[in-house]
Amino acid sequence: MTTKKPLVIVTRKLPEAIETRMMELFDARLNIDDTPMDKSALIEAVKQADVLVPTVTDRIDAAVLAHAGPNLRLIANFGNGIDHVDLQTARQRGITVTNTPDVLTEDTADMTMGLILSVSRRVGEGERLIRSGDWNGWGPTLMLGHRIWGKRLGILGMGRIGQALARRAKGFGLSVHYHNRRRVHPDIEQELDATYWESLDQMLAHVDVVSVNCPHTPATYHLLSARRLKLLQPHAILVNTARGEIVDEAALTRMLSNHEIAGAGLDVFEHEPAVNPKLIELDNAVLLPHMGSATIEGRVDMGEKVLINIKTFVDGHTPPDRVIEGLL
Repeated sequence: MTTKKPLVIVTRKLPEAIETRMMELFDARLNIDDTPMDKSALIEAVKQADVLVPTVTDRIDAAVLAHAGPNLRLIANFGNGIDHVDLQTARQRGITVTNTPDVLTEDTADMTMGLILSVSRRVGEGERLIRSGDWNGWGPTLMLGHRIWGKRLGILGMGRIGQALARRAKGFGLSVHYHNRRRVHPDIEQELDATYWESLDQMLAHVDVVSVNCPHTPATYHLLSARRLKLLQPHAILVNTARGEIVDEAALTRMLSNHEIAGAGLDVFEHEPAVNPKLIELDNAVLLPHMGSATIEGRVDMGEKVLINIKTFVDGHTPPDRVIEGLL
């Protein structure tokens, strides 16, 4: 007698190797053309699925989960951040939620370091100058940026990605400062030669570069508010590869436009995929399409974690990457 395979509905197109394995293991319904699901499509999915595999583009809120069928027992998120899933409602309905931690750490830290360099050295502006055909050759005052060696980096959120960034920053001669919900272990501080600031306000006022690396939760929404952004020094730059909602984007745009801070490197946006049109016009902002974790290796690793979480759950065990509400 064969056991019926669980119906797994995947909301976006995943790497081919992962989709192949998904079809071998489960009754998988894939999104071949990668069209993002609207709310009505998500509702239909939760009505039918045994397992839902969403991504950051899918808002699995209480209104969607209210339609969840009796068979939906697992939401195996393809990604580390799960702020798009209503964890409280999922728990109340007896639905387990998993994510894919660890595998994106190095890729995101690489991109964060790349944005720090790009903003400081005006890489985007220089590339656009070449493409415009207006470059007339080298000049002693052409495209002057700022040296990062010897500057102070303030990391907001010293988790896996924050620590990976700190290791890279040391190699570039940056001194590492950080603010975190909890102070990290003294051994980690010593390894990273990192200075802890209990007061976020004070850290912001004393660093040259700010990197946002904390998760988006109700407590971190607009953590970098208009008031806090005004604490930054005029030569400071801000980089965000975490979540756009952590920064007051309208206030940041105004400050960049008025040259109240020197620049920003943003891989995420408060209302993405919509981006403030005024932000797009600014030369002192480097803007990327949420690609901080976009490596082939990272995406395959994410998919493998999703497969393991589903298989473990289906076999009757606690999946290794179960998300516990309140421990993010």
